[in-house]
Amino acid sequence: MENSSEDYRIQSFDVDTQKLLKTALKDPSSVDLEKVSNILVDQSLKDPFFSKEAGRICYTIVQGEAKQNNGTVFRRHLLNRLQQEFKEREETRKRSLQEWVCYVTFICNIFDYLKVNNMPLGALVLPVYDCLMRLAQPDALLNEEEVDCLVQQLHRIGEQLEKVNSQRMDELFFLLRDGFLLQEGLTSMARLLLLEILEFRAGGWMLSSTAHKYYYSEIAD
Repeated sequence: MENSSEDYRIQSFDVDTQKLLKTALKDPSSVDLEKVSNILVDQSLKDPFFSKEAGRICYTIVQGEAKQNNGTVFRRHLLNRLQQEFKEREETRKRSLQEWVCYVTFICNIFDYLKVNNMPLGALVLPVYDCLMRLAQPDALLNEEEVDCLVQQLHRIGEQLEKVNSQRMDELFFLLRDGFLLQEGLTSMARLLLLEILEFRAGGWMLSSTAHKYYYSEIAD
């Protein structure tokens, strides 16, 4: 089933950019794909809702380009830009917590959507882990926004990540367990989120219906 461009939340762009993105979704080889990748990354870094959606747009363009001419131009530009932002992640976090959280959401979204032979892109595994490890550091655990981002990403891609590198996942969860048990100054919501994700992984990346009701009624309250 073809997605209409309206399904992709591109209405927030100006008319010319919407036109460019619509063309990229239908006929990627006819547009400047470096420009398209920069537009998508720039918007993802400032719009929390778009950072969650952008993976689908990137996936559609990558698939379209592969069908047209077996090309990987868009994917290459996208990965280059993600790498560039990754190198500047500490500066980004200091400058804007929202931009940093959007970046993590976006790179995890891309990890989830873009596959080669049904496997995650190898180039993204370590950067994604490094971002999640940063969110598990003591100073980040004091920020509810960062804890929430970390837990959301682990719900989404934790199981996939563990399959490609279980040792790093163990290291990440040692940090989360220690944070939950030992860290002073955690908010009650951060503590609840950490407990939920510890239980989620312990249950094989799922929660029992009882646990689900408990956590989500608590979060709703």
